[in-house]
Amino acid sequence: MKLGVVGLPNVGKSTLFNAITKAGAECANYPFCTIEPNVGVVPVPDDRLYKLAALYKSKQIIHTTIEFVDIAGLVKGASNGEGLGNKFLSHIREVDAVVHVVRCFADVNITHIDGAIDALRDIETINYELIFADIDTVKKRLDRTKTQGKSGDKKYSAEAEILSDILKRLEEGKPVRGMPFDTEVQEYVASLFLLTYKPVIYAANIAESEISAPLNEEVQKVISFARQDGCEAIVVCAKIEDELNALDDADREMFMQEMKMTESGLNKLITASYRLLGLISYLTAGEKETRAWTIERGTKAPQAAGKIHSDFEKGFIRAEIVDCAVLLECGSFTAAKEKGKVRSEGKDYVVNDGDVVLFRFNV
Repeated sequence: MKLGVVGLPNVGKSTLFNAITKAGAECANYPFCTIEPNVGVVPVPDDRLYKLAALYKSKQIIHTTIEFVDIAGLVKGASNGEGLGNKFLSHIREVDAVVHVVRCFADVNITHIDGAIDALRDIETINYELIFADIDTVKKRLDRTKTQGKSGDKKYSAEAEILSDILKRLEEGKPVRGMPFDTEVQEYVASLFLLTYKPVIYAANIAESEISAPLNEEVQKVISFARQDGCEAIVVCAKIEDELNALDDADREMFMQEMKMTESGLNKLITASYRLLGLISYLTAGEKETRAWTIERGTKAPQAAGKIHSDFEKGFIRAEIVDCAVLLECGSFTAAKEKGKVRSEGKDYVVNDGDVVLFRFNV
């Protein structure tokens, strides 16, 4: 999974990226500090892995990972090349989802590119640039499709109709992701790599002094907008996340307690991204390794097995399944089996989050 971190310049985007990835991207108080995208690969925190590894005495723990891409600050006119906008927009096409950092705090020492704090205006600035870029993409594709349609192939006339519907929505100032598409059409629309078709997590960046205070008006606006847009919203303080990053585990836990934080910004982001993209993790465990595997919710057992190796899917026979919490409570796989807690599931079984799985296959 690849998440692109976007936002206007000086909203705390690179600070948040540094904090969650420990990548040390340059962070400064001027626009376009980030030109080439910085990339950080982050293990997905999962306490279940450590407990399972202790049970199995595993030699290795392997987390599933998320790749974060810090994309340079966008500005008004980016779709027309302002502020190296065309280059930055192309980086967004390559990600699975967008983390849109929105500044919700005032600080006289940190310049705002538009002079004053206004979360909805900032969101609108970015969204319109993505819409304008998509309009350009769709128009070019529609012209080409109409030309191809002169051959009489009905495929192109169907595609032209879809593109026309998309163009109409974009010209109304609305993102593509809100459009209802049939399953077959979704695959075609995904192939267009439209910026506004990507799911979004709005990250409302607040001041350090507001971390345990009631949500300010700007944050409430962001949450309300995200809800209406069918997207996720989280509240973070990039500065505190950066401070947490510099502490060891014990000091980090103590600091979070002092700040009345129940979870880190990274955990919030991962939870929101999994929910937004419909992802879950199943687990495998043994003496060699304990490991998490990310799959789409609704994935059946053979396809989940294929995540490990294609031979597992081709030669799938059955899967022995036990819920992680149940396994830990029983104390061993054998004990869980004796208590009838281990199920033998076939090809139609839909894998659940937290399933500990042993695949049986024959190639």
